Amino acid sequence: MFDVGGKIVLITGASSGLGRHFALTLAARGAVVSVTARRSERLRELVTEIEAAGGSALGVNVDVTDSGSIAAALDEVCEWRGVPQVLVNNAGTATTARAIDVTEADWDQVVDTNLKGAWLTAQAYAKRLIAASQAGSIINITSITAYRVATGIAPYAASKAALDQLTRSLALEWARHGIRVNAIAPGYVETEINAGYFATDAGQAVVKRIPQRRIGEPEDLDGALLLLASDASRYMTGTSIVVDGGHLVSSL
Repeated sequence: MFDVGGKIVLITGASSGLGRHFALTLAARGAVVSVTARRSERLRELVTEIEAAGGSALGVNVDVTDSGSIAAALDEVCEWRGVPQVLVNNAGTATTARAIDVTEADWDQVVDTNLKGAWLTAQAYAKRLIAASQAGSIINITSITAYRVATGIAPYAASKAALDQLTRSLALEWARHGIRVNAIAPGYVETEINAGYFATDAGQAVVKRIPQRRIGEPEDLDGALLLLASDASRYMTGTSIVVDGGHLVSSL
């Protein structure tokens, strides 16, 4: 039931981090992946790696804050293999600063990418699904900061909380078209960006507050990803799956 073989999957923010991992995970299980991001060289490296392992992939440049760029990317993907069955809305960014010091430019960069970008991509994708009378699955990547916050990430937490609510709104409106909209809310997961931090004393203090007493690994998200990308979740929509080692249920 967790089979994704042959499914066409579009992944945003795939040049590094979780997006790259999602692409490799799905491709290894037979999905046809179209990977998008702004960094062309990283996309080419990812496509080469997938193809060398026997998979099928297409790299497309896209700026998720630009509706024209999204439309052009979707046109290219649809021309390549047809309308994808799955969209993984993963593109995101963050800035670290106290709320009192966050600039308007900081706010716009984070919210436009994490929320507006996810909205524009989901809307453009849903329009193509509806026009083709095709069902589909949208997987929004949110965060446990949609539910609990930390100092210095106000724009990020706000954008992820809004994306969590947007997930439910779209699920309600698009269910009649056979479009399922769900979310994965990761806790702290180690990637190339944050690995150095979690090796510090401050990072280790964060780890100690996680009930499982360890930082998450990208592979810990594979179960939720394969569930929502496959027909195993055909009766699920408007749901957010938290994968955090118990962080949200830890005591205050």
